[in-house]
Amino acid sequence: MKIFLDSANINDVTNAYNMGAITGVTTNPTIISRENKKFDDVLAEILAATGPEILVFAEVLALDAEGMIKEGRAIAAKSSNIVVKVPALAEGLKAAKVLSSEGIKVCVTVCYSPTQAILAANAGATFVAPFVGRLDDIGENGLNLVQDIRDIFDAQGIETQIIAASVRHPIHVIELAKMGCDIATMPFKVIQQMIANPNTDRAVAGFLKDWEKVPK
Repeated sequence: MKIFLDSANINDVTNAYNMGAITGVTTNPTIISRENKKFDDVLAEILAATGPEILVFAEVLALDAEGMIKEGRAIAAKSSNIVVKVPALAEGLKAAKVLSSEGIKVCVTVCYSPTQAILAANAGATFVAPFVGRLDDIGENGLNLVQDIRDIFDAQGIETQIIAASVRHPIHVIELAKMGCDIATMPFKVIQQMIANPNTDRAVAGFLKDWEKVPK
């Protein structure tokens, strides 16, 4: 399963990229707003800090298909690494159909049901993003949504990739990997939690202590 970073913070992007931990960076209007920088400047920073293998996701703001298409074309023109995000709405599906037909990679985001995912795939979406943690927040099981989409896509031979979004902790990551989710996108703190282990820290400290006993 691929790991994407869900952040527009350049320090987080640089650290995650240099660790070799990620192959994509996802953003949305909320994430962009936290940086107090112009949208174009944030995207430029992320693209400059990462390599050609990194996909960068940027979301449209229009609510009508025509506006989404116009914005999507402008965003995609910035780099071949850009993936345009459109919402799982009727207008978003219209935009996805047009943009994908033009060779632009599209992610249908804020997906909360298997039926939305099916329609996104039919519209030509390269990716579909079900929100795991936000479903958990309202008493539903977000992992079950991803499993349902995985089962349907496998049964139907659908190639649209599943990006599990709103990933909150390493247990989400483990369960998503077990069910065959293509990608999980998460904040940098979750990546840090994935690597942190006190047993590893103790082992490294022990090695260094024992090394002091070796004759120099």
